[in-house]
Amino acid sequence: MKRFVALALAAAGSMLAAAASAEEGMWTFDDVPMARVERTVGVRLGRAWLDHLRGASVRLTSGCSAAVVSREGLAVTNLHCLLACAQSLSAPGRDYVADGFLTDARAEERACPGLQAEVLVGITDATAQIFAASYGKFADAYVAAREGAIARAEREACGRDRRLRCQVISFFGGGRFKVYRYRRYDDVRLVFAPEFAAAFFGGDPDNFTFPRLDLDCAFVRLYDNGRPAATREVLAWSTAPPLAGEAVFVSGNPGVTERGATVAELQNDRDLVLPVGEAEHEALRQRLVAFAATGPENRRLVADRLFEQENLLKVIRGRLAILRDPAFMAARAAEEADLRARVAADPRLAAEIADPWTEIAAAQKARAARFDAWRELEGGAGGGSQLFAWARVLVRAAQERARPTALRLPEYADSRLALVEKTVLDDRPVSAALERQSLAFWLQSAGAALGPDSPAMATVLAKEDPAALAQRLAASRLDDPAVRRALWSGGLAAVLASDDPMIVFAQRLDPLARVAREAWEDEVEGPVERGRERIDRARFALEGAELYPDANFSLRLSWGAVAGVGQGAAAIGPFTTLGGLFAKAGDADPFRLAPRWTAARPALDPATVFDFATTNDITGGNSGSPVVNARGELVGVAFDGNAASIAGDFVYDGAQNRTVAVSTVAIGEALAKVYGRAALVAELTAR
Repeated sequence: MKRFVALALAAAGSMLAAAASAEEGMWTFDDVPMARVERTVGVRLGRAWLDHLRGASVRLTSGCSAAVVSREGLAVTNLHCLLACAQSLSAPGRDYVADGFLTDARAEERACPGLQAEVLVGITDATAQIFAASYGKFADAYVAAREGAIARAEREACGRDRRLRCQVISFFGGGRFKVYRYRRYDDVRLVFAPEFAAAFFGGDPDNFTFPRLDLDCAFVRLYDNGRPAATREVLAWSTAPPLAGEAVFVSGNPGVTERGATVAELQNDRDLVLPVGEAEHEALRQRLVAFAATGPENRRLVADRLFEQENLLKVIRGRLAILRDPAFMAARAAEEADLRARVAADPRLAAEIADPWTEIAAAQKARAARFDAWRELEGGAGGGSQLFAWARVLVRAAQERARPTALRLPEYADSRLALVEKTVLDDRPVSAALERQSLAFWLQSAGAALGPDSPAMATVLAKEDPAALAQRLAASRLDDPAVRRALWSGGLAAVLASDDPMIVFAQRLDPLARVAREAWEDEVEGPVERGRERIDRARFALEGAELYPDANFSLRLSWGAVAGVGQGAAAIGPFTTLGGLFAKAGDADPFRLAPRWTAARPALDPATVFDFATTNDITGGNSGSPVVNARGELVGVAFDGNAASIAGDFVYDGAQNRTVAVSTVAIGEALAKVYGRAALVAELTAR
């Protein structure tokens, strides 16, 4: 990481005037700079090629991506994107996370609770109408006008077609608004998942590294009206691996980047947000480890959560490493100073832009002051408790649905209610022991952050001991889908009449949480969004229109080449093989092979390309993204990046950032010879 930062600072006068790396960028599908792609990797893309890839790319509401690979709705993604599904389908004595999930017939495919798949079918610019609705308005009137315009744009784009989900997404800090029309599939069924030991071979020590030896793949099927969906756009499954240096493209939904963040925002992340997150998530990880140690069943129950915490901690620590590097921060400060100087040198632009950097810096003071209340009462309330999550949705949905859609909290607009309803009504198991653990941890953390004697905690606890309150709340009846359905259908009257302890608690907490949310949006998010929009306007004016927006879980295209990392004796090639897997395997976790793999070793070709690295620009949310060649054939499924890719949330460096993917060749070899899935292989390779 240090070497990467030093190179970034030294190269061509750091980042000030140098052109962006040729492979940098997460580009929206309606704004792909095709001439630049051709200059960079020598591939001439056409609109038909892009539309085909867009139509076969899938966004999963688990926060991941996927790709359609058969005309009967089959889609491939990562196992780690479906851990919650596998966990929900498991039961005592039946562990689909540890042992894998195999099906021999369509009737054995199982629905993933709460999971929705979305395929982007159209993009429409809504900037003018949203700006016009809020022009000349301020404070609450401005927010209400803008949210009302967004709700109208979503409603008009989708009409009454319940197969569609329409979402207005803002880009460039609110400088552009586009309506994304998705064909939604609310019946997503698990078809195949390997053992966790195969998908995450090497465990946490190997996470965010390369070389990797992981079969991090899984298959789901999209259903429509109870039948496998007839999917039109399908990616051809390659039975040959990519070549070193070959151009490849990643189509997926990167989550969040902060490449447009100001120095003041990065300093706040470094000094407050990330350190608090690191301490809290490490404490939670330790609790989960202790919980898992109490017995096999508890170890099964927390497998997905423990993976999530360990992965998140690596991300947080990687982000802290780059933000604590003086060279990186000096480079960002110099870049910002250069932009400000260029704005000041243009009187017309200076008058239009004013001083958004100072406004954003002032908002960071509010961010620090409001952070604890927002985190504990709104953003992180409940500490991961499923019962609390359901209760909050039921309480808020009952309140919000009684209002006109334009006046609701955005997540409860008419265009989004179908997904909200599915999330709260789908059946999934709940562990009372794990609920007590989650709630007790959150109440302890909230007391430490807000002060045990604060008015907020007095309302939260209502004179109860935190442990006793957690025990009582965990006895909620919301684990019964019928109870949740009755509350959803009964609306506000049913919620107000409920004596369920978690519903009563969520109602008690909600006024506090709404105050914390409103203050956060008014004093932090609003000023930062307005400032970022003007900074991006200045960049467009000074640098031209060929700019890409920060990631926000909307579909993007990135391009690059198959490549290793490093030079000379330290160089690492771009490929690993099945033979390398067996060479690294040992007798102890996380390098212990699943029994199926040991038994199948004689039948496997050790030269088969297993995982490979590319220079594509991706981040979290791209997990499960298809990696395709110039012909549009699927050659791999992205599942990770190397350590430098974490710093890629702030800056991309083509010499260091790497995407890591599992090859379709390895997946096919494993399906045929390790798992005996001949029918699945035939479906994948059918033409």
